[in-house]
Amino acid sequence: MLILLSPAKTLDFTTPPQLATATQPEFIDRAEPLIDVLRDYSPREISELMELSDKLAALNVARYAEWRPEHERPEAKQAALAFDGDVYDGLDAKTLEPKVLGGYAQKHLGILSGLYGLLRPLDLIRPYRLEMGTRLPTSAGRNLYDYWGDTIALAINRRLDAQPKKAQRVVVNLASDEYFRSVRTSTVDARIVTPHFQDWKGGRYKVISFNAKRARGAMARFAIDHKLERAEGLKAFDRLGYAFDEEASDADNWIFRRRDN
Repeated sequence: MLILLSPAKTLDFTTPPQLATATQPEFIDRAEPLIDVLRDYSPREISELMELSDKLAALNVARYAEWRPEHERPEAKQAALAFDGDVYDGLDAKTLEPKVLGGYAQKHLGILSGLYGLLRPLDLIRPYRLEMGTRLPTSAGRNLYDYWGDTIALAINRRLDAQPKKAQRVVVNLASDEYFRSVRTSTVDARIVTPHFQDWKGGRYKVISFNAKRARGAMARFAIDHKLERAEGLKAFDRLGYAFDEEASDADNWIFRRRDN
C-alpha cells in the first residue's frame, strides 16, 4: 500500500529536524531542468505565472537562483519535515519516532511534487515553489503534467514492487485533484482508493477544504501509527471526529463524515 499526499506551499526550514537520517530524491535530474527554465523568468513574470504577490515572486526567484542539485543539510531538509500546512498539521511528522519515520512511513508514504515528482518522507528538498498546476512550458509540453508524463506512475509501481509481499497493492489517494492528475492512472499497476472527507453544513454534507486537508494528513498518520498494510484498515479512521459512511461510499471512493451536534 502506498499513500499519496500533496506537498504544501508553506515551508519550514527554520525548525531543526529531529533526526539526521535523510535520503536523496529520485528525480533530482528531472528537477534541475525545471529550475533552469524558471531562472529565465523575471520576478514580474513569476508573479503572473504563479499568481503571487511581488514579495513572494521575488522570494522564489531568489530560491531558484540558489537551488543546486546537491542536496545536503542544512541547505536542504527532509520533505515530511519541511512542508508546513494543513495536511502536515494532520500528519504531524515531527512527533514520529525516527525509526517509524524512516521505516514504515518511508516505505508507504509518497509526496507528489511539481518540482521533484514523487518524494519519500526523508528525501531532502531545497526551498522552492512550483505547484503541479502551473502552466510552465518546457520541451516536453505546455505544462507540468506533460513534463512528468508517465514518470510518477512508473515510480509508484516501483515503490509498490519494493514493499513486503504481505502489503496490499493499493494506492490510497490522499492528494488534491491538482496533484493526483500528475499520476497517469492507466499506467499504475494497482487498485486506487480515494477517501473523501465531508462535514455537515447548511443542511447537507459537503467538502470543506481546510478540514479535508487536515483530515488527509491525519489519515496518513493513522496508517503510520497502526502500520497498516491493507487499505481496508483505514475504514476504522476516527480521528478529528470523522467516521466511515459505508452507505455513501462505493468500492473505491470512501466517504468519511462528521456532524457536530
